Amino acid sequence: MPYTAEISRTNPGCFIFLVDQSASMSDPMGAGEVAQQRAEVVSDAINRLLTELSVKCAKEEGVRDYFHVAVIGYGHNHVGSAFQGALAGRDLVPLSEVANNPARVESRTKKVPDGAGGLVETSVQFPVWMDPVTNGGTPMTRALGYADSLVANWVEAHPSGFPPIVLNLTDGESTDGDPTSAAIALASYATADGAVLLFNLHVSGSGGTPVTFPDSEEGLPDTYARLLFLMSSVLPSHMRSYAASQGHRVSETTRGFVYNADITSIVEFLDIGTRATELR
Repeated sequence: MPYTAEISRTNPGCFIFLVDQSASMSDPMGAGEVAQQRAEVVSDAINRLLTELSVKCAKEEGVRDYFHVAVIGYGHNHVGSAFQGALAGRDLVPLSEVANNPARVESRTKKVPDGAGGLVETSVQFPVWMDPVTNGGTPMTRALGYADSLVANWVEAHPSGFPPIVLNLTDGESTDGDPTSAAIALASYATADGAVLLFNLHVSGSGGTPVTFPDSEEGLPDTYARLLFLMSSVLPSHMRSYAASQGHRVSETTRGFVYNADITSIVEFLDIGTRATELR
């Protein structure tokens, strides 16, 4: 059975987040006066996920390196590490180093139940590793090529481990050519446990219902949506089961793809797409 390798410190997993940092990512996520920029929503979601991963992999002695993580931004004439602070310029970083080196910790307000049926505002600590950046075009083909070199080295060093997972979050069409061949090349790498997984999320501000984890092209609104669908890997069975438990309709051909994502479906996409097998 593919995608069943145990993840351990000697055989870690790897997540590569590709984040669109083009100018259009400054557009609002939805309607309304308090609508956040798409780039803000995406960076908040990734920062939150890095905290959750760190907590999930924490034991008494500290955070265990069950995963190595890269956050790669792509935008104006630039494809490369989106980490800020001490990790700036680095690609794949062991999770313990990520956990110990946020660029800063912000104080944010959050509404929590007050025990009497109402909500009360409280202050929470929010570690930040990446900031929203919005500039220029969408060099998605180059970004996939950048991930390709990271994946090639990883697979060579961890030939029997759980394959790398690449999660691409974008709001627009590639401005440096059709990314299909770069996506196929990336997903052609494999470990003994299966092929590299490439999942794609399309962020939108247009409203309407998100298309989450479809199993066919039917019902997708345009050529671009179908292109991203075809670039996306089929979800492994443990991710399918988890997606089903979260209320998604899944089949054996369900792909790791979300179109016209809203804030909730961005968080779900990251949660399902980073769902690991057993940690040891």
